[in-house]
Amino acid sequence: MGYGIVTPPLNSVLPNLTIAALLSVVITIFVTPIFNRFFVAIGVAGTDIMKRERLPVADMGGPGVIVGFLSGVFAYIAFAIFMRQEIDELINILASISTILIISLIGLFDVLTSLLKQREGQGIFERMKRRGIPGWVYFFIPLPAAVPLAAVKAGVSSMALPFFGKIELGNLYPLVLIPLAVLCCSNATNFLAGFNGLEAGMGLVLHASLGIYALYRDRTAAALIAFTFAAALLAFLRYNWYPAKVFPGDLNYTIGAACVCVTVIGNMERFAILCFTPWVIEAFLKASSRFQAESFGVLQEDGTVKPSGEGNYSLTHLAMRLGDFNELQISSILIGFEVIICILSFMFVQYT
Repeated sequence: MGYGIVTPPLNSVLPNLTIAALLSVVITIFVTPIFNRFFVAIGVAGTDIMKRERLPVADMGGPGVIVGFLSGVFAYIAFAIFMRQEIDELINILASISTILIISLIGLFDVLTSLLKQREGQGIFERMKRRGIPGWVYFFIPLPAAVPLAAVKAGVSSMALPFFGKIELGNLYPLVLIPLAVLCCSNATNFLAGFNGLEAGMGLVLHASLGIYALYRDRTAAALIAFTFAAALLAFLRYNWYPAKVFPGDLNYTIGAACVCVTVIGNMERFAILCFTPWVIEAFLKASSRFQAESFGVLQEDGTVKPSGEGNYSLTHLAMRLGDFNELQISSILIGFEVIICILSFMFVQYT
């Protein structure tokens, strides 16, 4: 079986993509409550600080999404092999899976270390207890997840960037740009968090848009990763939407890393960067607070939420200052903002 030699026609892969996405939805819906009960039972749970009732909520949403995502991707590969179809860019698909699994493992480790209750001794592991991974490590720990994409030299070294046009990067693309993209994007999606449904909702819009654009450009492998991941996020929203029964937790890193995988193997940097605009803005806002500010708000007596301080260090702070909104409305405003950004991105790329 060749890799990336023959691109199957759209009408031959669309049914398989649809089945893969539907399977991702079904599996995620089925397994997420099982994981939720397990995590609450073993104490991997937190409390929702923007609710009056402080009930335990499962603090690790990633496993359900990852199981659903992998089920969809593996089903697509199995169907293609059974029907004797060429699998476009199989090696890039497998490299993307590896990157997503590595970043998910990093997120899982972060959640577990932050929830340990005691600090004993002065060793590095003991110091990490309670507060999780040290702050400076957050910015660099996603780097190993870039290795699979860089190793297979996924994507092409010629990039089309907004306002700059086409740029040829040569070996800088796999050796520098891919690790830098994984590092920045996984951190950025982890910054914009804290409201029920926000991370998964914005991630859903982002990946669905990337999938549609990948199909438009006949990038089947990128469309597969984008649509199956978006489908898993859609199913996850059933439990993460207000009032949340599970927090994304470790999933925040994964949303950004999956975006990089789709972007690289689909050679769609210009469109992806435009769609990623809200997270770019968030990164600059967080930087203005030296990455100390939190995105969540303080619950008011009337049920609305307001920033805890005077500064605007997050898009959530800006949204909260627009009016008297509750948590659900803040999430909806920012998800709607991402929808508008993605529509404008389609228009910009289409007509430039």
